[in-house]
Amino acid sequence: MANIKSAKKRILVNETKAARNKSIRSAVKTAIKKVDAAITAGDKAAADVSLRAAITEIEKATSKGVYHKNTASRKVSRLTLAVNKLA
Repeated sequence: MANIKSAKKRILVNETKAARNKSIRSAVKTAIKKVDAAITAGDKAAADVSLRAAITEIEKATSKGVYHKNTASRKVSRLTLAVNKLA
């Protein structure tokens, strides 16, 4: 355990940020699962709606620094490609 005050504070701050990042990542994963479920069901309309919501979640996570921009771009690209294959 840390003895120095600044080190103790860093531990607390890191725990707070880790919890925030975990929450944001979870929201992104949930949005992606909704898109995948719509694709599996073959519902193009629901897939389009959930894709837009998922892209928004991914972009929010990227702007907050949870995901690297290339990671976000890859996720969006793969989801969009999967939805477009439904047509």
